[in-house]
Amino acid sequence: MLLKWLISVVIVVALLGGLQPLLARYLPLGRLPGDIVIHRRGRPILLPFTTTVLLSLVAWLILRML
Repeated sequence: MLLKWLISVVIVVALLGGLQPLLARYLPLGRLPGDIVIHRRGRPILLPFTTTVLLSLVAWLILRML
């Protein structure tokens, strides 16, 4: 039972990782109010606080429905 969940989570994470460039065009995740971007030595450092809370809420709602 646990192995099935682990495999499912790995597949979902891999799919979302592969679709991330496409999703970034249409969803402003990482650029919401409350997300912090710090530029150090020419590189942006992203601290996505609001995005993390939003995605956690969506995941909780999905799991709550199951």
